[in-house]
Amino acid sequence: MMDETIRIVLVDNHQIFIEGLKVVLDGCNELDFEVVGEINTGNALIKFLEKNDADLVLMDMNLADMDGLEVLNTLKERRIKTKVITMSVYDEPKIVKSAFKAGTYGYVLKSTGLLEFYKAIKIVMKGETYMSLGLSLTNTTGMHSQFLHNGKLSSSFEDRFIKKFKLTKREIEVLKLVGQAMSNKEIAKELYISDQTVSVHRKNIMKKLDVNNTASLIKFAFEHNLI
Repeated sequence: MMDETIRIVLVDNHQIFIEGLKVVLDGCNELDFEVVGEINTGNALIKFLEKNDADLVLMDMNLADMDGLEVLNTLKERRIKTKVITMSVYDEPKIVKSAFKAGTYGYVLKSTGLLEFYKAIKIVMKGETYMSLGLSLTNTTGMHSQFLHNGKLSSSFEDRFIKKFKLTKREIEVLKLVGQAMSNKEIAKELYISDQTVSVHRKNIMKKLDVNNTASLIKFAFEHNLI
């Protein structure tokens, strides 16, 4: 049993899920927890961690104001060192890889059992990374080669995609880079445009594709062979 109490912040859109997490944490005999924050939005979490100390954040990937990948990138940019375990229903390799690239220490599926959940916390608190059983960082099914040429989308497929979803060529460029788990700043540097312009493109893309967060955007790009 660890000697020190783990100061933990619970982050989820739904308070009932947070209440459930508290019950789960209370049921762990090997670790001692103190819940120091119960938060429902990404912005609130960032502000909280800028003013308060915590050892660990358990954070849902989908939040109302910004998704988990955006939160992780912001925490990394602001050099907030609190360890984060991302909780999600997404099991796509690109999304899992994106979360680790953005700075998460652990990626746990919401379907994970209690023993594995406790194991994840113990491993992360040792400074190591943890990924739920069965998850992968690589796509085992492979890309649809008929759409690719030298690692890039064929122009005919890209044109059909643009026509179908009414995306501009610049938006396609941004979508591909989002699919590579790049932050707004990284995309701006790559395309020689401003962070604000990237943000506008990102919002327009999500509106056109009818998705509401970065994880869903990466999933969409993955499923449509853009990455």
